[in-house]
Amino acid sequence: MNISSIVIQCKSEFYDEIVQWCIDSNICDFHFGDKDKGKIIVTIEGEGVSEEIEKLVKIQEHPHVISADMMMSYQEELDDEIRKLNEADSVPPVLNEEDIDPTKVVYNGDLKHKI
Repeated sequence: MNISSIVIQCKSEFYDEIVQWCIDSNICDFHFGDKDKGKIIVTIEGEGVSEEIEKLVKIQEHPHVISADMMMSYQEELDDEIRKLNEADSVPPVLNEEDIDPTKVVYNGDLKHKI
């Protein structure tokens, strides 16, 4: 499950309408905002990044939304990957093999953007 915060910018005259739309939409959860500045803070949830992006686009497509941008994101999958990295050996076992033929090692990286 992913959770992300979204900052919505609108004209203050449409603030109440957009807040109510957020509450009724089942797309996001309204948390707070500033009517004078036309800023609204919501969160969205999704099973993955693609579901979150779909919800963000729906918010951006609202006719009175000037902008809606993702500010912070939490991804459970990322926590699992970080845990796996922390539990893994710091040096891959293949690098400790003394009888490996270096001419048989295939590099699949990309140096184009490193230089």
